[in-house]
Amino acid sequence: MPVSVELRPHPDTAGPAGVRLTVAVAREADGALVLSYRLAGDLAALAIPAPAAPERRDGLWRHTCCEAFVMAGDGPAYREFNFAPSASWAAYAFTAYRAGGRDLAMPAPDIACRTRADGFELSARLPGIALPGGRLRLGLSTVVEDAAGRVGYWALRHAPGKPDFHHPDSFALELPGS
Repeated sequence: MPVSVELRPHPDTAGPAGVRLTVAVAREADGALVLSYRLAGDLAALAIPAPAAPERRDGLWRHTCCEAFVMAGDGPAYREFNFAPSASWAAYAFTAYRAGGRDLAMPAPDIACRTRADGFELSARLPGIALPGGRLRLGLSTVVEDAAGRVGYWALRHAPGKPDFHHPDSFALELPGS
């Protein structure tokens, strides 16, 4: 059964007005994780990367992209996954808070994005092999760039201070082991 949560803008970088973000999360029997992001808002006011062939790319977080941070139990190791509406993606493994970051070897996630006048939906399926086992803690977030190039940071939970999706306080959704 999917769990649906609402993302909130960071108070210092609220981004475009009238945007609403939700994420539905489901863990499949084979250990895969399915994340379905829904952005409701005026797409004409946003900078949304055009659809392209899926490819692994760094720096996606500089523009509109959806993110998931996944930690096994209480960590401190975690993984970061980025998904752009263009179908580009990235995956990293960290040994602790912002430490030991490296590319995570994994098969490409299945990404689908649909846009319409009132927003977009991005679905990403992470294979179980890309995830740690057992109980998971997730930090869910989205970077939203407006047409003028201003960036807003949205998350299930924001840590104190400037936007920081890597902060342990951001890992706010717990999923039982598969």
